[in-house]
Amino acid sequence: MLNAIPDRRAIIDRKSLLLQLEALPAEGKNGATEQRAQALVLLKAALNHGREAIRARFVAGATALVTRRAQAFLIDQIIRLTFDFTTQRVYRLPNPTAAEKLSIVAVGGYGRGEMAPFSDVDLLFLFPYKQTPWGEQVVEYMLYLFWDMGLKVGHSTRSVEECLRLSMGDLTIRTALLEQRWIWGEQDLAQSLWRRFQTEVMAKTGPDFIEKKLGERDDRHQRMGDSRYLVEPNIKEGKGGLRDLHTLLWIAKYVYGVADLDGLIERGLLSAEEYRRYTQANEFLWTVRCHLHYLAGRPEERLTFDLQTEIAKAMGYADRPGRKDVERFMKRYYLAAKEVGDLTRIFAAALEERHKKKKPLAVLKSKIRRPKAMDGFVNEGGRLNLQDEKLFIAQPVKMLRLFHLAQEHGLDIHPDALRLVRQNLKLIGAALRNDAEANRLFIEMLTSKNDPETTLRRLNEAGILGRFVPDFGRVVAQMQHDMYHVYTVDEHTIRAIGLLSRIENGALAEEHPLAVQVIHQIVSRRVLYVALLLHDIAKGRGGDHSILGEKVGLKLGPRFGLSPAETETVAWLVRWHLAMSATAFKRDIADPKTVVDFANLIQSPERLRLLLVLTVADIRAVGPNVWNGWKGQLLRELYYRAEEFLSGGFSTRGREQRITETKQTVRARLPDWPVKEQDELLKRHYENYWFSNDAETILRHARLMRVADKEKRTLTLETRVDGFRDVTELTLYAPDHPGLFARVAGAIAATGGNIVDAKIFTTTDGMALDTFFVQDTEGKAFDRPDKLARLSTAIQRTLAGDLRPRLVLGGDKPGLPSRTRVFKVAPVVLIDNNASNRHTVVEVNGRDRPGFLYEVTRGLYDLNLSIRSAHIATYGERAVDVFYVQDLTGQKIHDEARLRQIERHLLKLLTQVEEKAAPTKAIAGTKAAPKPAARKDAA
Repeated sequence: MLNAIPDRRAIIDRKSLLLQLEALPAEGKNGATEQRAQALVLLKAALNHGREAIRARFVAGATALVTRRAQAFLIDQIIRLTFDFTTQRVYRLPNPTAAEKLSIVAVGGYGRGEMAPFSDVDLLFLFPYKQTPWGEQVVEYMLYLFWDMGLKVGHSTRSVEECLRLSMGDLTIRTALLEQRWIWGEQDLAQSLWRRFQTEVMAKTGPDFIEKKLGERDDRHQRMGDSRYLVEPNIKEGKGGLRDLHTLLWIAKYVYGVADLDGLIERGLLSAEEYRRYTQANEFLWTVRCHLHYLAGRPEERLTFDLQTEIAKAMGYADRPGRKDVERFMKRYYLAAKEVGDLTRIFAAALEERHKKKKPLAVLKSKIRRPKAMDGFVNEGGRLNLQDEKLFIAQPVKMLRLFHLAQEHGLDIHPDALRLVRQNLKLIGAALRNDAEANRLFIEMLTSKNDPETTLRRLNEAGILGRFVPDFGRVVAQMQHDMYHVYTVDEHTIRAIGLLSRIENGALAEEHPLAVQVIHQIVSRRVLYVALLLHDIAKGRGGDHSILGEKVGLKLGPRFGLSPAETETVAWLVRWHLAMSATAFKRDIADPKTVVDFANLIQSPERLRLLLVLTVADIRAVGPNVWNGWKGQLLRELYYRAEEFLSGGFSTRGREQRITETKQTVRARLPDWPVKEQDELLKRHYENYWFSNDAETILRHARLMRVADKEKRTLTLETRVDGFRDVTELTLYAPDHPGLFARVAGAIAATGGNIVDAKIFTTTDGMALDTFFVQDTEGKAFDRPDKLARLSTAIQRTLAGDLRPRLVLGGDKPGLPSRTRVFKVAPVVLIDNNASNRHTVVEVNGRDRPGFLYEVTRGLYDLNLSIRSAHIATYGERAVDVFYVQDLTGQKIHDEARLRQIERHLLKLLTQVEEKAAPTKAIAGTKAAPKPAARKDAA
């Protein structure tokens, strides 16, 4: 295995080093200490030289296979030299006893002969019996030499009997011994351990090993996120990573005694094609792992954002229209991880089928009863299999029927059937795609009330979904290199379908009461399911994926059997699937113009219902921490106002009538207030306040102001925690002055809070009555008493001039975490004078960071603009802050020169903020390396 490494002496020349070690003087002023120091210098220099030589070869284009074996070869020679030096020069035994024998055995990945550049060195110091004083001295001396060389050594010191006894009760030890490889010392001792391990352990515990290894794999998947589509996957331990391939290899070695998985071909557990796919996936993952180690300068296994970009370039990936180099690289990674998942599933299912335990009666019954036939398929123990292996060749539509039947009857699919599907994917061509029966089966699976998510995932992992719907195939494993989208496009879409199904069956009624209610009022279920399937289908093509996706919807609707009206609605939903969230999160819903514009786009209550449910499922499927109660509240509020408009209520009840009704309600709810005081309250607020708030909010404000005025407070703060909406409502009542919003925003940011929305009002007597909706960094309410107390104190100190947010937020701390600095967000300022009749709407896009909102609001203050409402949204690394502003006279800004000045000033400010937080070019722990040769993976 290691003999195939080319020009091994250029990596390390053991014979030459051995002569140099033998030539070291045994005596001197400091005796053994000096001899050890000189030996360490020689060994460490040889180790470093060998590592650099291997790295240079890798950069020049050597394969990962050669690289990892070369690393193991280098460590082998260092260990042999160290052992010889220790036993022949330091602790030499002229006549060793039978107990004074030692064998050095590599275990784990090192035993397999595979080492990443900074992998640990796992060693077993093997003795025939109980350890002797000589043995203790030798092991200790060698270990300290290894550690001083900079090697990270994991070791155990055991006798043969101890190894066998401990391995029976410890799966980790048993797995390590499975990959034992003799390095140096007493070879007979190592061979004895291997023979006895095979006969006394492996031969007796095969089924137990399979069960425990597969269970260990499942536990690891749960621990690592249980998805192979994480944005920063762990290439070694994550789902679809190298450890999954190792698990297959361990089971194959343990149960079938094969050295490599190719030995399973003749045993019928893997086909030659499956083994080829295994080899390709393994080599790709190892290539990435080697790059990871070299770039990080340490044993890094997590494919972080910054390293993804570097590795994409190192492996020769280049930008393509609509897709960045890093997105193309990560697509290749996810496809490799998917391949690993396919192989694991087929292999594990085949193993289970061969080794499942049957009671004698069950065996007898299975021989008497024949499995029930189902439309060319057969149910074998809860798994659907084919009656005739040539069924798919004769009737390709049966590939879809297989998954349709499995969904219909709640069955799994037999590994042999999955194999035949993979082997016959080429039969899914234009004829099958245009076959009415095939499309009927597909739409029934998509819209089924029986777990469509699982069925779609099975279709996708089998390769059918991407072949049957080629437009979907283009987004399989397609990632977006940002911090917002957690999953690949195909995984996000399939999760969204699953969430839609759970909304429909009422499982999410507590979290999404409105969506669960209106989904049963929707006329066409399949319009909703098809639109959700297609909503992101045009991503990665260059251009607006909503517009491009609309065309895909118009093309696929008739093929799927949709009517012209259904097709039109699907295409419309795909085109505008972001409209509701954009309006709810980035516009002032209390502004009548917002509702009118949105309702004019929607045009019908049916479309409104469809868009609401689609929007909820889409956002929920982005990632685990994207949705929160505040977003749900904004969507519900927009839905109700648009529904009112579409039903005629909004238009018949004009602004003046609404204001009059609200005032009457408030007056009626304050019977204990003198009429004069009621009159004064009604006069204290401008019309916009009465139109923008409901009666409950106004009554709460009235009581707060009344108490504050009586007690002559200069500042009043009130907080209300709303757990359902995941937000803390902070109300501020104080004398108004320019820059108040910016100072409060700075104080909130300084305490770790995020403002997600704000309503700014000034009374007719010059008092500010501002409401800020605040969340923590996790998108939850600011609810802990200590946090709320710190928040109030920070605002009081800021307004008193004792705390300067700019100094707190602009200290020596780096603006962006190092691994996320790779993301660049070009500052954008958009000014919209059509979105509101009374305000100029300023939208600011930039790189999210603590204090971003504070900086922007300071800029608006410098421009002498008054903020009337603010709506803050964050999409991963991108902050989108929208402000409804007026000039100091309370008017909308119409002057073109003034509008250009606002845009220029804010852009300049954002650019300065970006430069402060600019990423450093070098990655910690790396050093420059020559540009590597392009690899075939990048093609």
